[in-house]
Amino acid sequence: MSEQAARRRARSGGGAARRAMRSARGVETAPVITRRIPDLEILDEEALEIIEANAETVLEEIGVAFVDNPGALARWREAGADVRGERVHIPRGLARKLCATAPSSFTQHARNPARSVEIGGRNLVLAPVYGPPFVRDLAGGRRYATLEDFRNFVKLGQMSRWLHHSGGTLCEPTDVPVSKRHLDMLLAHMTLSDKPFMGSVTEPDRARDSVAMAEILFGREFVAENPVMVSLININSPLTFDSTMMGALEVYAAAGQGCIISPFIVGGAMAPVSVAGTLTQVLAEVLAGVAYSQLVRPGAPVIFGAFVTSIDMNSGAPTFGTPEAAQITYGAGQLARRLGLPYRSAGAFTGSKLPDAQAGYESANSLNAGLLAGVNFMLHACGWLEGGLVASYEKFVMDADQLGVLHRLAAGVAVDEAAQAMDAIREVGPGGHYLGCAHTQAHFKEAFWRSELLDYKPFETWAEEGARDTQALAAARVAKLLAEYERPAIDPGIEEALKDFVARRKAELPDAFA
Repeated sequence: MSEQAARRRARSGGGAARRAMRSARGVETAPVITRRIPDLEILDEEALEIIEANAETVLEEIGVAFVDNPGALARWREAGADVRGERVHIPRGLARKLCATAPSSFTQHARNPARSVEIGGRNLVLAPVYGPPFVRDLAGGRRYATLEDFRNFVKLGQMSRWLHHSGGTLCEPTDVPVSKRHLDMLLAHMTLSDKPFMGSVTEPDRARDSVAMAEILFGREFVAENPVMVSLININSPLTFDSTMMGALEVYAAAGQGCIISPFIVGGAMAPVSVAGTLTQVLAEVLAGVAYSQLVRPGAPVIFGAFVTSIDMNSGAPTFGTPEAAQITYGAGQLARRLGLPYRSAGAFTGSKLPDAQAGYESANSLNAGLLAGVNFMLHACGWLEGGLVASYEKFVMDADQLGVLHRLAAGVAVDEAAQAMDAIREVGPGGHYLGCAHTQAHFKEAFWRSELLDYKPFETWAEEGARDTQALAAARVAKLLAEYERPAIDPGIEEALKDFVARRKAELPDAFA
C-alpha cells in the first residue's frame, strides 16, 4: 500500500476509532497539575541582573560553537551575529530579541484529546524516565533493555494515574538496530498509549520519520498547525551545539513541533562549580538555542531546559538530590520566567544502584525542588536509577505513586467553608475525637492523599503477609498493572498505515548497532 493510499484509508476509519474510544474502559489520569502555591525564588533582583548580564557577555565575547553545520552559521550571519569559523559571537540583546517570538505556553495534543497537555504558565506536566540502556527488576536484575521492556514501560505509563505524558526513549531497546529502533519506539507510544509522546532526536532523518508518523496518526494538516510532539534537544555543554541535535531541532522547529532546549550540566565538569557561574552558562546556552529555533521558524514552540547535577570530586561520578542542584533548579526557573518561556527541569533523580533509601531521599529532594521551582515539564519523573543508566520497573511505580504527593502539594490549602471545619470543632468540643463526627464522615475519602503502594498495616498483619519491603510491594504492583493493562482504542486504518510506514522504512535502512 502506498503512503498516500494508507493515509486515505487511515482518515476513512476515524468514526470507528471515535466510537471504539467511547466504548473502551478508560484508565483514569489525573489532570495536569496547576500550581496554587508560590514559586520559590532564591535569587534577588540584583543577582538575576548580574547573571543575565554575564550571559550576554558570554554570548558576545566567548561565543558558542555550531559544529559541522554551515547552514546554522549562515542563518546566524544573516541575523547579525559575528561568525568566526564555527564560533558564533552574538551581539548583546540579539538572542533575547529573537527569543521573544517563542510562545510562553503551548498545547501538546494527544491522540486522545482528553489527554492533551498545556505546557507553560502555572502547569506541571509529568513525564517518565528517558534514555537508559539498561533495565532492572527484582526478578531479573540489571540487564540490557529490549523492545519488550520498552513496550512494558509504555504500558506502565499508560496505567499510571499521576503521569500525564508517555515520554520518549523510556529505555534503549538494544535488541533492535540503532538505525531502526526509533520506529518501533514511536509505534509503541502511538498504539499502546493515548497520552502525548516525544519524537526521536538521534539523527535528523529520525526526526523526519517522527514527523511523518505523527502526520499519519494525526493528519498532515493538523500537524502543520499544532504541536503533537515535544522532543529533547541536549546542548553539548559547555557552549557547543552539535550538528546531530541541531539537525533534529531544525526538523522539529520547521514543522512547528515543540523542542526542549536543554543544557546538559554536570557541575564541576561541564559547568563551573559555583551556582551563579553555572546559571550564567545555562542561560547563555538556552538563549542561543532558543534564538536559533526562532531563526528556523519564528513562533516555534520551545521549552527552557536545565538538566542539572553536580559531580563527586573524589570519584568523578554524578551526584543527585544535592542542595546545589536544587539552587540551580530554583534559579533557572526564575530566569525562564523572566524570559517568558516554559521551563523543564528536575525529576526522580538518583545515583543509587537500587530502589533503596538513597534512591528515595535523592528522588524526593529532586521532585520537590522541581515543584517549588516552577517547572512546567518534568522529564524523568519516574523510573530513573543509577544516574540514568537504568530504567527500573519497581522504581517506576514507586516514583509514579509519589507523584500524587506533588499533585496534592501543588493544590495549596483550601479555606472554603467545608475546609474551615468550624462545625466539626463545635461538634467535638474539648476532649473529644473527630473520627465519628459528621464532617469527618463527609470528607474522609478525599481528605488525605493515599498511597496505592506503601504499607501502613500493623506489624502483625505485615508479617503475616510476608514482611514485604517496598521493592517487593512495587514488583507486585508492576505485575498487577501489566496484567490489568488495556490497549487504548485506535483507528484500524491509522494503525495499519503506521505499521506499513515502519515496515517500509525498516526495509530501506541498513542494520546498524552503533
